[in-house]
Amino acid sequence: MIDIQNISKWYGDFQVLTDCNTQIRQGEVVVVCGPSGSGKSTLIKTVNGLEPFQQGDIVVDGLALKDPKTNLNQLRSRVGMVFQHFELFPHLSIQENLTIAQVKVLGRSQDEALKKGLAYLDRVGLSQHAKKYPAELSGGQQQRVAIARALCMDPIAMLFDEPTSALDPEMINEVLDVMVELAKDGMTMMCVTHEMGFARQVAHRIIFMDQGKIIEDCSKDEFFNTQRSERAQHFLEKILH
Repeated sequence: MIDIQNISKWYGDFQVLTDCNTQIRQGEVVVVCGPSGSGKSTLIKTVNGLEPFQQGDIVVDGLALKDPKTNLNQLRSRVGMVFQHFELFPHLSIQENLTIAQVKVLGRSQDEALKKGLAYLDRVGLSQHAKKYPAELSGGQQQRVAIARALCMDPIAMLFDEPTSALDPEMINEVLDVMVELAKDGMTMMCVTHEMGFARQVAHRIIFMDQGKIIEDCSKDEFFNTQRSERAQHFLEKILH
């Protein structure tokens, strides 16, 4: 589903990604973890072209990002993205947030878009809030709306960039619960997170990054139960403690 091939990226003279390689199969859940500044968020944003890269290529469902014939906007409509800070439109109601991209990007009728939007809003447990505005919801509720909005586009895969890091501790589980259900339904997911409980529960693989490089790329059982690299071991000890 997602094939990351020798990706390198620079900000000016600073190399933020170095020869990153990995593949994510359809239905696989991959958690990307590592210390701050290791390149995790940058890597996940290259997958749907939000971050350009200078070397290598990424192929998503047969579409190569470096191919000039690839329509990046069309690709982004098929790869759901959930950000750290929700990124809902504050001036639109929840139901308008759920329908606007369906109408403008996918060409659905307003009625069709609303029906799908309300169905996904119900799925994340927020159907009673359809006519409210984002500011009237808690952070956890806004993030669940953001997940519902991404699902409305019928994505072939979902990318999560630290979806719980901006939330109060008591709101984290309500978002993770939705993500666990998506994983159980077979959604292809690539998730940058420090939530190791979530990783243990649903991840098929763990990618550990440090200083712009993929240091570990292995099954979750190997990552948690086998002697890893010294850097990964140090990270695990700190975060699990």
